[in-house]
Amino acid sequence: MIRADSLSAATSGCVFDIVIIGGGATGLGAAVDAASRGHSVLLVEQSDFAKGTSSRSTKLVHGGVRYLKQGNVSLVLEALRERGLLVRNAPHLVHSLPFVIPNYHWWEGPFYGIGMKVYDGLAGRLGLEPSRWLTREDVLDLLPNLEPEGLNGGIIYHDGQFDDSRLAVNLVQTAVEKGAAALNYTRCCGLLKEGGHVAGVLLRDEEAGHEFEVRSRVVINATGVFADSVRQMDEPGTQPMLSPSQGIHFVLPREFLPGDTAIMIPRTDDGRVLFAVPWHGRVVVGTTDTPVEKASLEPRALDEEIGFIFTQVSRYLTRDPGPADVLSVFAGLRPLIKAEAGSTAALSRDHLISISGSGLITIAGGKWTTYRRMAEDVIDHAEMVGALDHRLCVTQSLPIHGSAACAGNPADHLGAYGSDAAGIRDLISKDPALGGRIHPGLGFLHAEVVWHVRNEMARTVEDVLARRTRALLLSARASAEAAPAVAARMAGELGRDSSWIEAQVRDYQALAAGYTLR
Repeated sequence: MIRADSLSAATSGCVFDIVIIGGGATGLGAAVDAASRGHSVLLVEQSDFAKGTSSRSTKLVHGGVRYLKQGNVSLVLEALRERGLLVRNAPHLVHSLPFVIPNYHWWEGPFYGIGMKVYDGLAGRLGLEPSRWLTREDVLDLLPNLEPEGLNGGIIYHDGQFDDSRLAVNLVQTAVEKGAAALNYTRCCGLLKEGGHVAGVLLRDEEAGHEFEVRSRVVINATGVFADSVRQMDEPGTQPMLSPSQGIHFVLPREFLPGDTAIMIPRTDDGRVLFAVPWHGRVVVGTTDTPVEKASLEPRALDEEIGFIFTQVSRYLTRDPGPADVLSVFAGLRPLIKAEAGSTAALSRDHLISISGSGLITIAGGKWTTYRRMAEDVIDHAEMVGALDHRLCVTQSLPIHGSAACAGNPADHLGAYGSDAAGIRDLISKDPALGGRIHPGLGFLHAEVVWHVRNEMARTVEDVLARRTRALLLSARASAEAAPAVAARMAGELGRDSSWIEAQVRDYQALAAGYTLR
């Protein structure tokens, strides 16, 4: 996956069947679907792939217990089916994780126990492991740091866990392998029209600083929380369809939740669920639900959100975390579809496809779990709008890049690369110095940095430390300390000079400072 190859294809003057704006979960899924059907595809992303919401999730592939309680059975049913397909198609990144719902009131056991049995049943043959009731002693054996006072027992069930930005990178690779062209750091500056119909896009290569036009038979707006901005390029003054909501997460040391079992609190003060999830040797805790006025590529946690998380998690752990314990705090925006509701917690996460009078297709809403189904839906629409040959979707059983079986220790962090881990190990065998860590407090290797540049289109230090690895989330301070070594290694691969290294280190360390609590 080489950026220059995709740039050459984009500037060749050919007319693509489909241009997709947006390199998050929705756009990447659409690119994989369209390319695997045999359509010619160009995907463009203004920053890096999964820079926004798609790298800032709770790291869960799930049906949505909250939606089951709301009675939205169809949404849960679809999500559980997609969860099963993801476990099958990307086993190197998606796996089953046990969750405990602790019961502190007499009625919670039967209420949530029956609910989780329904959850199991909706998953059908694509289900994971069955839920079951736990005694008080069982719960404390699994979660020794859980608050014991008033604990009656609990329910254990299984859902999916994944690494969101690693899946995004693998989706780009899958799309390119199927014939798509994909470009990060390429901004859509405008839409081209012929006879009042959208006929392509005006793009700006942010690295080279030049603009160019690309013609296509259909254009898909898959820009998540920025979808309304693209819609206004098409129809100035059009009314927004989205009402963004912000959710934040803390990352804590593993001692706050030892073991391999997550906690799910089914109702917090704002009506959302709260998760404490083991992930990459850390614990991810979240999330909040705060309406926001304006979408941003780098949203920041608000003081009231930080206080909310501390308050909620302290009710359930014997050791209360404080600001000094937080390794990283990150915020993400949900592209919720506008609806008549009293709070963003009640807005729709189901996806919506809108087709403007000029033929611009916008897909909005949804979540990571259902990205594949959303992609199938939008490409079906794209075939009709663009008068393309209708071809059957094949992604239900399409292996995602890296999913091929590979030998190795499953406890090795290189397991997240799947079959690509062999290529990283080969780099080390040829140059043992690449086997060294980029930082003593992080498990990532110099060989991974080289791999990211050569094979995963990493262009900046942030690309490597925030999304190709998850160093920024696992320890913001340690990742800032690793930035000089990563920049120097990348400069050698990209042919950059010392001024580039200095700028990259400065920019990244300023970014990482926003992920720490002061």
